[in-house]
Amino acid sequence: MTTALSAPASQALLRARVAVYGLFLLSGMAIGTWTSRIPAIKADLGLSDGTLSLGLLGIAAGAITGMQVVGRLVDRYGSYRTMLPMAVVQGLVLVFPAYMPNLPALALSLFAFGAVHGTLDVAMNANAVVVERAYGRPIMSSFHAVFSVGGFAGASAGGLFAHAEVSPEATFAAMGAVILLIALLSARWALRDVPHREAGLGASPAPGLAGRRRRVNSAVLFLGVLGFCCMIGEGAAADWSSVYLRDDLGSSPGFAAAAYAAFSIMMTAGRFAGDRLAARLGPVMLVRWCGGLAGVGLAAGILIAHPVAGVAGFGLFGAGLSCIVPQVFSAAGHRDPAQSGRALAAVASLGYTGFLAGPVVIGGLAEVVTLPHALLVPAVLALFVALAAPALRSPRPEPGPRPVPEPAPEPAPEAVPEPVAGPEAAATRSEPRER
Repeated sequence: MTTALSAPASQALLRARVAVYGLFLLSGMAIGTWTSRIPAIKADLGLSDGTLSLGLLGIAAGAITGMQVVGRLVDRYGSYRTMLPMAVVQGLVLVFPAYMPNLPALALSLFAFGAVHGTLDVAMNANAVVVERAYGRPIMSSFHAVFSVGGFAGASAGGLFAHAEVSPEATFAAMGAVILLIALLSARWALRDVPHREAGLGASPAPGLAGRRRRVNSAVLFLGVLGFCCMIGEGAAADWSSVYLRDDLGSSPGFAAAAYAAFSIMMTAGRFAGDRLAARLGPVMLVRWCGGLAGVGLAAGILIAHPVAGVAGFGLFGAGLSCIVPQVFSAAGHRDPAQSGRALAAVASLGYTGFLAGPVVIGGLAEVVTLPHALLVPAVLALFVALAAPALRSPRPEPGPRPVPEPAPEPAPEAVPEPVAGPEAAATRSEPRER
């Protein structure tokens, strides 16, 4: 898609960027708030760990379902028209799980929550690509950093409500109102993008191209594979880092929790630095170095087999992974502006699948080869991403189309006196026209 603004003022661009920050912030807040009150929901419904996990599948199923639909919506109607309704609804669907009377109802409400979240995730990333293209320089990492900040803020707020013994219903209602307010404020400044069909661009594709343009090409799918590899590591770190330190290295429960804390802090810090690094190094070199840092850092921390080394290893793993997924999303969105929605949906779906599959894969392997050896798999996948970094190279200058300077007009030929009119003079006069 292309933006309707040919040369937006810097102030309007700054507002558009702040609006996208708001959407990433509220999306992270919704997830963080929900996760902080899961124990209370579980206790209120009398669920076991197994039955709760069945209910939580609703979020995963809803998110993947939403991602399958939203790509076409973004490409057809634009990211602006897609993301803002979803941002408003995100604050509403957060409230529903607290009022569900049983497990089936909870799973259904979580499916709706996941569907809205997955739809918003793709649409806001598509709008972030539009803003990045208008800026003409990398800014994607900072958006993902704000998502992490939102997750921390939502979890912290939920924890404070829980500490004050406030009910999940009141918690979700209060945080839903905050999310709704952020959505409405973001709507005022968000950049309105115009899909190709409305802008009159590409309205009549060449014969044989129309069918192919409906499909996401193999280059974009490979970017999704790289996202899948990274998100396996994120899921594994979230579920297994503390278990590894506590059970395999014998650390205290408090110190074991420092492993994932180090991972999260370093990932957020890395994303705030990611835009400057991308501008200086370029996406290919940045992903190459980040993949190497993640793979070598985690592997070294595990092989040393000491609690301090484990915390440091997961911290380096988070720092390395921090910049990769934002660069993958940016590359997918810029690959073909006419179908950036479908490209981002494909990449996000594969990435989210990796996040869900990571804990399961690591847990299954741990039964066979022990947990420390199983945790080497995310390290190997990070090294694979480093080797595959050239896949992020854009086929044309991105982000942002740069105007091609027009060639200077040729100087007019000097007037030549024509003393005689004849064949030779005619040849002389025709010379400038032939040039």
